[in-house]
Formats: sequence, C-alpha cells, structure tokens
Amino acid sequence: MHYNAHTMDADRLLEALGSSVRRLRTERGHSLRELASRSGLSSRFLIQVEAGTGNISVRKLLALARALGTTPAALLSGPGGEAELPMIALLGLRGAGKSTLGRRLARKLGIPFVELDRRVEKAAGLSLGEIFALHGEDYFRRLEREALEAVLAEGQPLVLATGGGLVHARETWSRLRRRAFTVWLRADPEDHWNRVVKQGDRRPMADHPGAMAELRRLLAERSALYAQAAFTIDTSRLGVTGSLRALEAQLGSLPASRKVVASR
Repeated sequence: MHYNAHTMDADRLLEALGSSVRRLRTERGHSLRELASRSGLSSRFLIQVEAGTGNISVRKLLALARALGTTPAALLSGPGGEAELPMIALLGLRGAGKSTLGRRLARKLGIPFVELDRRVEKAAGLSLGEIFALHGEDYFRRLEREALEAVLAEGQPLVLATGGGLVHARETWSRLRRRAFTVWLRADPEDHWNRVVKQGDRRPMADHPGAMAELRRLLAERSALYAQAAFTIDTSRLGVTGSLRALEAQLGSLPASRKVVASR
C-alpha cells in the first residue's frame, strides 16, 4: 500500500491519540467499558482508538476528551501532551481558608477561582440556607453534583473551593478525586471558629451553645474522608503565606502530565 505524506501524518496522529487515551484511561482507573459509558462510544471502537487505527470524528474526539478530563488537542499530542490539570480543588470545613488561599493561588496561576456553593445558589436561585430549608439536603447534593459536572465540562484550569460536606456525597467526591488535584486544608477547631467569626459571621454562636462541640464532631467525622485528598496542608501551623508556598511547591512537584499551566 502506498502512503503519501498526508497519510503518514494522519497515522502519527492516530497513534498519538491511541497512546494518550490508553495512558489516561489507565491513570484514571477506567475500564474500557466504563470509558465507553462515559464517552458514549463503543468498547469495540475504543479498542481501535487505543490501537491507533480508530479513524475518529471531531465529535467523537471531543466526547472522548471530556470523558477523560482533558482536551482534544492534548489527546492528539501524544505521551506527555496533557500539559494541564483542569482543576485544583480545595476542601475543608468553613474557616479552613478555601476562599482566601483559593483566590491567592488562582491569581498567581492566572486562572479562575470558583466557589462551588455560589454555582449551586445561582442554579437554584436561592441561598444555601433557603435550599436546605425548602428542599432538604438530598436536593442540595443533586444540585452540587450538577454544578460540579458543569464546571468540569468547561474544561479549563481553575481553582475550586468546595462545600464542606461534599465528601459525604460518595459519587461526587469520587468524581472530584478522579478529575482534580484535591487538597485538604486542615485546621484546628479553634482556628475554624475564629476565622469564621473574624469574617463577621456570628451564625456559629447564634442560639447554639454547643456549636464548638458540634464543630469538633464534624471535623472528627469528616477527617478520614478529607484525608483521601491527594495532599493535605495544615493551615493552622503554616498560616496563609506558608500554606500558599506549600501548595505551590506541591503543584510544582507534580509530573509534567499533571501540572497546571497558567493562562497568559
């Protein structure tokens, strides 16, 4: 069979695509069947893609990239081509420092800062308190998952501040860990308390004499789940500046295929 230059270029692209898909699927722990379900493509076709023989359309390439949490360009660039991580997700109870550190980190990297709770409120047209009072926690968790999926679908690097209870939603938490570099901002109960009060929020104390005990209970209850994050920063020990430096150092030590590229 005679190959011209255009055919050889196409073959190289398909080989690069196959290598990228195989590597990312393995890194994310997806079976072929799971990736097929996520992308809407058949397992048989995905086998061809990974072998470098799948002549993929633009629409299918986009669906495959979204299912793997990357971009079509990164897939086609082959090994090492996934130059960016779509999301850095900060976790912890209220007062952990998610907003403060998140905004500073996003500013340094030149990428957006997003608060997931604000996205939920916007989708519902209600405040968080109203959502819980009118519709309950199950409704909130559904909106939270939908909001996360919408953020992921944007496909751009960003810093995300999550709600403190997201880790209790097993599927949402699992999805976030697969698609983002997750960081638990750990703090002492007293620091959680003092930071919230310093922000002018008196709700922790209002008509709730056992508020501190409740905070300690929540922290103890969620610590094992928060500890599943990829990285933990003790903000009580390091403070804002030290925590930011530790986070930047950790991001800098990621493999090249997982680093965040700041937009210019």
